[in-house]
Amino acid sequence: MTSQAADGPESVASSRRSKITPAREKEFFDAVLEQIRECGYDAVTMEGVAASTRCSKSTLYRQWKTKPQFVAAALRSARQMRFGGIDTGSLAEDLRQAARVAALWGRKDTKLHQALGHAITQDPDLQQALREALVEPEIRAMREILQRGVDRGEVAADHPALPYVPAQMFGVMRARPVLEGEYADPDYLVRFVEAAVLPALGLT
Repeated sequence: MTSQAADGPESVASSRRSKITPAREKEFFDAVLEQIRECGYDAVTMEGVAASTRCSKSTLYRQWKTKPQFVAAALRSARQMRFGGIDTGSLAEDLRQAARVAALWGRKDTKLHQALGHAITQDPDLQQALREALVEPEIRAMREILQRGVDRGEVAADHPALPYVPAQMFGVMRARPVLEGEYADPDYLVRFVEAAVLPALGLT
């Protein structure tokens, strides 16, 4: 590589990025997501995040350019598959366990969904980042749980309720704060699974 190439734009950008350690980057991402949950997307500013994390706002702007880009990066960094690894050997018990796991993080994720509600309708990249971080990994894991139930012969592959189970699970988590003013806790979600999801699948 020539010295000219080494000093090109890509090298300079990499050098700038390397100044932020992974631990520091996580601190920035955690801060912006927590501020969105507590204050709402519109109230959060790059300047406010910089102040709360004791860095210069130019550091954030140099790295991410705009608030939507920064938030999208933070969302993608938070991607997890929390239902991954659930496999008790029984579809009914897998769904109960998924309900318990969902309740552990459901409050934080629901608050984030609510806080980003209008913003994601205006910014496709932000919407896609939210889906990649909080929706798609869990939907995929839920479908794998259901498929294992089909493979074990616990439910028919063409059962009409199967496609709606992810919407049931995620829908009740998002809806309860609106309908009842409370977030779904483990007991509530397990009771929901036993009263609505399992009967719909013909399970007990």
